[in-house]
Amino acid sequence: MGLARFIVDRWSALNYKSAFADTAYKQPNRNVFPHAMRTWVPKEDRRRLAAYTLFAAYAHNQAWEVASIQDHTDASARREFGDPAMLVASITSHMLGRQQTITVPGAEDAEPSDGTQATPEARHAADVQEKLRAWAKAEHFPLRLQQAERKAVREGDTVYLLGLDAAKGRPRLSVIDPGLYFPDLPDNAGDSADYPDRIHLAWEIDADPLTGAKAKMRRVTYELGPIGTRTVSSTDGPRPGRVPAYDVDGATPLMTGGDVYDPAAGTISRLYPWNTEPSTVTCYLTDAEWDLDDIKADQDVHNLDYRYATFLTRHDGEILDHLDLQIDFIPAVHVPNTIPEDGHWGESSLSPLLQLFDELQGTDTDSSQASATTGAPILGIVAPKDRSSRRGENKRIRVQPGMVIELGEGGKLFTVDTSPQLAELRNKTTELQDRLSLNARMPAVALGALDPTKAPSGFAIDLSYGPMEPLLDSMHLARDGKYSLLFKMVQRLYKAFQHPDWTGPVVDVDLAWGTYKPTDKAAVLEQVRNGVKDGVMSLETGIRLLVEAGYPVDDIGEEIERIQSRQFEAARNLADATGSTEAVGDFLGIDINPDPAAPEPNLPPANPADGTADDQEEPQSGKTGGSK
Repeated sequence: MGLARFIVDRWSALNYKSAFADTAYKQPNRNVFPHAMRTWVPKEDRRRLAAYTLFAAYAHNQAWEVASIQDHTDASARREFGDPAMLVASITSHMLGRQQTITVPGAEDAEPSDGTQATPEARHAADVQEKLRAWAKAEHFPLRLQQAERKAVREGDTVYLLGLDAAKGRPRLSVIDPGLYFPDLPDNAGDSADYPDRIHLAWEIDADPLTGAKAKMRRVTYELGPIGTRTVSSTDGPRPGRVPAYDVDGATPLMTGGDVYDPAAGTISRLYPWNTEPSTVTCYLTDAEWDLDDIKADQDVHNLDYRYATFLTRHDGEILDHLDLQIDFIPAVHVPNTIPEDGHWGESSLSPLLQLFDELQGTDTDSSQASATTGAPILGIVAPKDRSSRRGENKRIRVQPGMVIELGEGGKLFTVDTSPQLAELRNKTTELQDRLSLNARMPAVALGALDPTKAPSGFAIDLSYGPMEPLLDSMHLARDGKYSLLFKMVQRLYKAFQHPDWTGPVVDVDLAWGTYKPTDKAAVLEQVRNGVKDGVMSLETGIRLLVEAGYPVDDIGEEIERIQSRQFEAARNLADATGSTEAVGDFLGIDINPDPAAPEPNLPPANPADGTADDQEEPQSGKTGGSK
């Protein structure tokens, strides 16, 4: 029975909070976390939602409110100076780096520097890379990335949602709060390598006393299922919904254009633009609302009764009741903060440090109170009795700055010095901050706590980043596959929209993280210059090192073209080595017309006095005169 109360999961580090593990089975306190304990929230998700709220409270300096509700005491005097928010911001900025770049493998070969012809695959990779970067700019992807990753670091999870906007002609990107995300995992567990076939985005809508609207629960569901016959919106009946579409005979169901029915298997298949083989799976979208009064006690977000649902309508008039999106994937990407060890969810960077934050907040509160007695010291005055008082009580004196107290004969003045205790509290704060830096694997230089005037050598600073590098490598590993999937979905949605500019196969895409270390740009530039000059480093690798060092290079290929267009000495060496004018023109990026062939020599006529003219005849031998 004791083991039943011992729970180890992603959020068990918070079990020391009595409000988080209120019952014998470690369920959150309903008064502290009311939204996590709604009847429609599955039991396996309650601890997760309560943890999200607790992490957000710490990051927004509201932990005192949780303590006040938990302990039923006035905790408003508790001091919180933003240490959790500072740690979240530091980890997020270092994990993302200075800049993030969308790269397609092979795009750098679209314009070979050796003058050879680029392959169609390389040209397609460069084209997709350029289009994805244009899409990211239009969708403010760097801003969405910051928004999503701050949630992932703080709460442990974040969710991206893609939707096709026909008016704008491109996929739209949204960041979803993980507290609204409810995946339908098999057996309430699931493998982190397998994506669920059904997810819900659910939240409550408060009642409106002015309009009389009742409190509702809204649920948006994406579900993969077999392709069915075509459906149309219908307003007949008690609630709007979708009904099968039939031929003019009223008996033959219609299929979506391009679908193929297999009578033997009884399935309908569809060839998607990004697949080479037909698929029998599609994604259905349902967007509906339920009155909270209609949700029974034995129902949760996964098994609500559709008889009480009110389906919403899209802007184009389509009722969102199992609407066929004509894609074979769910356009949502869940990004965990860490590599999931035992399921679907990640771990917050704040999770193992909450007790340290509590200690810091307690020490800061004590220091604040101690500083009040140090700034306004406690005085003890021994003065004569106040004879004007009936009881002969001591006269009370209010001490103010600059005040002079006259003491009578035998009077004494005592002061209580509390500055030593304040100094000890400050030393305790420094000790806790060092422990926080150690456990968070964030060195003082990364947290901005290092005095620049006392900074050691650049090599020593570089070594101080050692504990943080494995942390960031692990965080990048948890994200690389997710962002690659996100950019694949963007390409597929463009193809689903039949965008004329998006042709060719879907390619792999990477998100390159920027550097987070302070870089000596002059040293990197000298290293690249010597490496390229001595022939031990290619120009492509050198430019890539300059980009990582923070030099403003937008496109590596274009930068190489600019550099080569000015290297006339190298072009002359290329001409001497190959004898090809065309190769030199490709190297310099200009058109060079080869010299025309030399014309046949046209010699002038010779001087007659020389006796070498072409029209001079040979003399006839033996003939000296005329005949007789």
